[in-house]
Amino acid sequence: MPKILIIEDDPDMVTALRLPLEANGYELAFASTGKEGLEKVKEVEPDMIILDVMMETTTAGFQVSLELRSPEPDSEYAAYREVPILMLTAIHTTTSLRFGPDEAYLPVDDFVDKPVDPDVLLEKVRALAG
Repeated sequence: MPKILIIEDDPDMVTALRLPLEANGYELAFASTGKEGLEKVKEVEPDMIILDVMMETTTAGFQVSLELRSPEPDSEYAAYREVPILMLTAIHTTTSLRFGPDEAYLPVDDFVDKPVDPDVLLEKVRALAG
């Protein structure tokens, strides 16, 4: 089964993600800050990353995705550039702001809105990680 790294600072959200994923056999690892998440990527070597937008800063998730997808050949994360990223966001429900995956500015593969619907989560995880 694929290994998924969840980078999320809200314990309730971690539980909401963990329960349906573990019930479906996914192996999980966790980090609660962007910095810890970047360290865990190298340690865990995940098949997929679920990444919150707002953690220690309002843009921590964006910074993590930009770091992981850096086109620099000597990036310390070059080996993980192709790992699918599913971004968690409450922005679509709390503001009128709309955004989507963008290779240059927001290099992620898909979004899932909070509160997370377990069926939608599993559908997106299966599409990205198998």
